Amino acid sequence: MKILMFGKNGQVAREVLRHAGPHSVLALDRDTADLTDPDLCSQLVAENEIDIVLIAAAYTSVDRAEAEPELARQINSTTPVAIAKAAAKRNLPVLHISTDYVFDGSGGAGWQTTDTCNPANIYGSSKRQGEIGILAVHPKAVILRTSWVFSAHSTNFVKTMLRLGKERDGLSIVTDQIGGPTPAADIARTLINLAEHIVKGSDNDRIYHYSGSPDVSWKDFAAEIFTQAGLAPKITGIKTINYPTPAKRPLNSRFDCSRLHADFAIARPNWKIGLTEVLRELGELP
Repeated sequence: MKILMFGKNGQVAREVLRHAGPHSVLALDRDTADLTDPDLCSQLVAENEIDIVLIAAAYTSVDRAEAEPELARQINSTTPVAIAKAAAKRNLPVLHISTDYVFDGSGGAGWQTTDTCNPANIYGSSKRQGEIGILAVHPKAVILRTSWVFSAHSTNFVKTMLRLGKERDGLSIVTDQIGGPTPAADIARTLINLAEHIVKGSDNDRIYHYSGSPDVSWKDFAAEIFTQAGLAPKITGIKTINYPTPAKRPLNSRFDCSRLHADFAIARPNWKIGLTEVLRELGELP
C-alpha cells in the first residue's frame, strides 16, 4: 500500500512513518505541501501514484487560532477539502484526523459519532468545517477523531509536565476537564489498520472515535506522569473557570469508541502503557 501523507514532523505523522511496516509512505512537510495553498496540495494528490491519502497535518494551536481564524480555517478546512476533492477525482480513499474539539464538552457520557457537533472555539469550528466539507465532496473519505495526543515528539502535555515537574515544587492543574489521553503511536497503528481495510474496499462508517483508556482529568494524567517519571511536585487541583485561556476548552472530551471496535476489532489503548513507552524514549526510564 502506498500512502500519501500530508504531514511529516508532527506527533502522529512521525509515528506513522515509524509503524508503516511493509507499506510505503510519501510524507509531505510544510515546505513541500503548504497547507495554505490548496491548489498545490491538490496537485500533489493528482501527480503521485498512491493508494490512499492520509491528512495528518493541521493547524493545532488552539489558543492562537482565536487570533488567526482565517489561517486556522484555511489549513483545517479549505485545503483538506481541496485535497479530498482531488482524491475523489482519482477514486482514491481519504483518511482524515479530527478532534474532540468538534463537540462543546457538555454532559458526562462518551461522545458518539452520531452526536451533534457544537464547537466552542475557532480551532474546533475549523476542524468541524473540514469534516463537513471532506465528507461532502468524497464518498470514500473516513474521519478518525482522537483526543489528548502525546508522544516523545513535538510539544505536548507529557513533555510540558516533565519540564515543569523538574522546575517547580508545586503545580496547579485542571480537574474538571475529562478525556482519554491517546499515544500517537497507537493512533498511527490504528490509521494504518484503517487504511488497509479502506483500500481493500471494506464496508465502513464515515466517522470513528479513538482515544486512550481510562478517561481521566488533566490533574490525574499529570499525577501518573510524575509517578512513572519519579517526580514529586505538589499538585493542586483547579477548575477550568480559574484557569482562563483565549480559547474555551471542552469539559467533557470522553469518546464512545465502540463503533471502531465493532467494525475493526480495534480497542481503546491503555494510555498508561503508552506513557511508559514515551518516557522510556525520552530517557526518563531505563
